[in-house]
Amino acid sequence: MTTSATHQVRGLAPSRVQLPNGSTVVAKETRKTPAVSINVAIRAGSICDPADALGATYVLSRVIDRGTATRSADAIAEELDGRGVSLTISVTRHLFSLVCTCLADDFESVLALIGDIVKSPSIPNEELAVRKGEVVTVLRQDEDNPAVRALERLMSLLYGPDHPYGRRSKGTIESVESLTRSRLQDLHSAHFVPSALTAVIVGDIDAIRIVDVASSVFGSWNATTVRPVLLPPVPHATERRRITIPMMNKSQTELAYGFTTITRDDPQYYPFWLMNNVFGQYALGGRLGDNIRERQGMAYHVSSTFDANILPGPLVVRAGVNATNVDRAITAIDQEVTALHREGITARELTESRQYMIGSMPRQLETNAGIAQFLQTAEFFNLGLDYDVRLPELLGAVSLEEVHAMAQRYLDVSRASIVIAGPYSE
Repeated sequence: MTTSATHQVRGLAPSRVQLPNGSTVVAKETRKTPAVSINVAIRAGSICDPADALGATYVLSRVIDRGTATRSADAIAEELDGRGVSLTISVTRHLFSLVCTCLADDFESVLALIGDIVKSPSIPNEELAVRKGEVVTVLRQDEDNPAVRALERLMSLLYGPDHPYGRRSKGTIESVESLTRSRLQDLHSAHFVPSALTAVIVGDIDAIRIVDVASSVFGSWNATTVRPVLLPPVPHATERRRITIPMMNKSQTELAYGFTTITRDDPQYYPFWLMNNVFGQYALGGRLGDNIRERQGMAYHVSSTFDANILPGPLVVRAGVNATNVDRAITAIDQEVTALHREGITARELTESRQYMIGSMPRQLETNAGIAQFLQTAEFFNLGLDYDVRLPELLGAVSLEEVHAMAQRYLDVSRASIVIAGPYSE
């Protein structure tokens, strides 16, 4: 067991322990409330879906807590309900996460239960059938949702329909209906291994005890076979692309407009992050919100998101508009993109966005759950145990020239990808 701690550093100063089997435990003692937040993540997100079994990881997330080798679905539900615990299980492109908050007195029992769910799900056939039916219902709802249709089609357009970032993470009705218990067991065996697990635990428990309990839960886990996932390179658009998905029975049209950008470990992440805050986040949607929603009044909502990841992630503008305003809204987005590309942002915008982002950190870290999520993200991207201390300095070091360079390199209307979904036709 190797241990590193940063007790001499200001800020959160969590402890980090790597168990002999490769599992990682990050512990942070707080005395905010007599509660503990548990955030367990396995590096086994939707990128692990086999090409002929799309949605497998998502379906696994819906059935993994419906029975283990030693507990029935009812027993798990009763154990959680009896302690007033709500267990949230979610899947992103790279992570499979189990998150909850419990009383400090229940910490050991709840972590043992989560460990059992992670290590030995039984995936009963009757439970799988129910959950598959629920997922199929969700997929049918998604197919009738212009916002979902626009975003999924944009990701397919940006990355390609066969790329792990471009595929539908929930799969298709056909792929979900074809999933079997053995297929999900194979997926679990291939990717749920100790070296892929990080348990972040924050709350009213001594850090040493946190590590001891986590070690007793995960330390004896000895699954070692991991099937690596090879991620293809990300294509970069060379021309402007525009696709329309007619949904004439809808009252609102959704736009998804985007570019592929940079990886999370790119040194220029912080200039890009600040640029996006100015572009479509700050106040009521940044420049986009000020122009399209406030001044022109032609959008029900508009904002941009920037999702740098292991591979170059997307910058996506999303807007909801009346069908009669689609072309005007796209023109307005183009204008804001062009302004960033040509002129960058102003010194005032940089200062205000930086102050806002630094000032919002304490709010993110007000709760044990917020701290746990922050530390889980820092661990996944290898940002360091002192990331909360360094982040203001990293943002403070960003210059106007760096922001402008990012806009010039990645934001070009001639390479924009655009999807329109709703009661609109070209």
